[in-house]
Amino acid sequence: MRQPEPGYRPGPPARPALFVLAGRPAILAALGFASGCAVYFSLPAEPSPLWPIALSVLAVTALISARFVMRGAALGLAALAVLAFAAGLGRAQIRSHAPVAAPPPQLVFGRPAPVTGWLEAVERNSRGRARLSIRLPRQPGEPVRRVRVLASDPDLQPGDAVSILAIIEPPRRAPVPGSYDFRFNAYFAGIVGSGFAIAALEPGPALVQDAPARAIARWRWQIAGHLRQALPGRNGAMAAALLTGDRSGLTPEVSETLRAAGLGHVLAISGMHMALFAGGVFLILRFGLAAITPWARRFDAAGPAAIGALLAGAGYFLLSGGAIPTQRAFLMTAAVLTGLLVGRRALSLHTLALAMIFVLALQPEAVRAAGFQMSFAAVAALIACADLWYRRRRPAAPLDFGRGLLSGLGSLSLTSLIAGFATSGFAAFHFHRIAGFGLAGNLLAMPVFTFIVMPAGVAALFLMPFGLDQPPLMVMGWGLDVMFAVADRVAGAPGALQPVIAAPGWVLPLYAAAFVGVLLGRGPVRLAGAGLALAALAAWSVAPAPDLFVSEDGVVVARDGADPAGWRVSTRRRSRFAVTVFLEQRGVRTLVERAELRCDDMGCSGEGGGLRYAVLDRAGGWATDCDHADLLVLTVDLPDWLERRCRAHVLDRARLAAAGGTLIWTRDGVIVRMQSVSVPGSDRPWERRGDHARG
Repeated sequence: MRQPEPGYRPGPPARPALFVLAGRPAILAALGFASGCAVYFSLPAEPSPLWPIALSVLAVTALISARFVMRGAALGLAALAVLAFAAGLGRAQIRSHAPVAAPPPQLVFGRPAPVTGWLEAVERNSRGRARLSIRLPRQPGEPVRRVRVLASDPDLQPGDAVSILAIIEPPRRAPVPGSYDFRFNAYFAGIVGSGFAIAALEPGPALVQDAPARAIARWRWQIAGHLRQALPGRNGAMAAALLTGDRSGLTPEVSETLRAAGLGHVLAISGMHMALFAGGVFLILRFGLAAITPWARRFDAAGPAAIGALLAGAGYFLLSGGAIPTQRAFLMTAAVLTGLLVGRRALSLHTLALAMIFVLALQPEAVRAAGFQMSFAAVAALIACADLWYRRRRPAAPLDFGRGLLSGLGSLSLTSLIAGFATSGFAAFHFHRIAGFGLAGNLLAMPVFTFIVMPAGVAALFLMPFGLDQPPLMVMGWGLDVMFAVADRVAGAPGALQPVIAAPGWVLPLYAAAFVGVLLGRGPVRLAGAGLALAALAAWSVAPAPDLFVSEDGVVVARDGADPAGWRVSTRRRSRFAVTVFLEQRGVRTLVERAELRCDDMGCSGEGGGLRYAVLDRAGGWATDCDHADLLVLTVDLPDWLERRCRAHVLDRARLAAAGGTLIWTRDGVIVRMQSVSVPGSDRPWERRGDHARG
């Protein structure tokens, strides 16, 4: 053993790292990359393309200094975070400015026009109507273009060439500040328009394009149809949603029942589905190969079983449609199976970080999606808790059948608790409601789902080509009966679905930072993260609510002066969707009364939200209303010189068309703040005139 040199003095013991990521650069890189993507999409104006370059140069310089000059680990980690941030910022900007898919010349907006292409998918809107996704013809090398059409249930199936007469409009922006922005998502999904059909869907001209995608869509639809036929009612629709991702058979009532019971997550094909599917294949193959005694004595059955499970998982990924949670689940499953092949443990935060980078490198806009945030939050919390348990667990006692069953049920219950707690904040922010008895619903239903429904479904998929899928489908139907019985009972309990008031936009990044601190921090950092999370939730609860909302069509929703918790609407004839979205953000799920207005030939006036307002359909009576009202809303344009002579704040047709829906805060009868959907002068790629969508 080498002896220390004379005069050697041992240094002080190394201080414990305050972050788990101190020794795992991939985690830091993933957080930096995601932050760069999130910052780009949240900026009010388009940043200069020089920013990512400048940050990259700064980060590389710091890395070189940390390596050869200052030799500081902290500086190196900080430089890595900045470099990853710059990479995320640059990738999001490149993705946003990639060539867009312009609508075809024959697609005329605002009036009846024929739409031809091939039927890609059939979905359901919130009212249960069929929503058809039609992929339009394109030349080789052109980006994908789609339109979405509300129509009657089609007689044709996905993959078929179709034609339909419809009225199509460009994708619309968010109706209320902070609500779902369909225009943003349509831009990246290649959706160039949406509308409604005025004739039945008919066979279209023959197409030779997209042959592989059409074959997969047809295969998926045929399997879903077979499942719906084999299992009648909602069981068949649920089986199709679980095994193929096709939710066209699910009614809005069934979906709402599952959400109210806290079981809505089973509809998203994610890690649990992929693990049960690929894990089931792995076990079947491994035990089957191990039963071949001569072969098993010479070879390890784990390798071929892992390869077979990986191929089966890839097929399930294609069959399910490849949504963001499914992408993450497949990447994690592939990492675990690859780890089995090379003899290493692969289920770790490091693997999850690489999966996050891969998903965001392909689709940086996914950072804004609820599915992305909830999926990665749940898996990160489960992995972190599993690591903590492995470090502190006691030596395992011998297990009998009863103790093993209790241990399995306890682990499943704890998994549901951890995942539900990790995703609850993100779910409340995006969906403005919480399943009050979701934990009870998961504890009662998930054992049946995990041990009966999904294993039987996996077996049915494998036996389906041989016509032997009826017995496992019967077992799956029994399990679904139990799961729906639990969902009906839990969803029917008073207070099962609690509305949540919408949070200000800055609450989500604050809460996400706190979540990362609690998850990856140690000691004081973890405590600081918990304090920051509590501060974010407290700020959410006390944030001042808007007093008025003015829709893009000039409809006013104002707080009722006699009832501070109530709202009144100026008219129910226009902007019903925007009014509904705003009221849901305020925690109101019922219709509100029409405001008591004083009306004449020019328009109406009333009071609410601490203001006197007037809604005019003509500009002729502007002078009187300008003198008596605090807010003047016009469905026509008002010249600038007239606006300058008006003491009231004016929102006319041109201003509302430019700004979109507008929230208004008041104090003592004075407007103190306004927030609109669109920022004046903003020129983000997805906001530009023409509403073209990218592929």
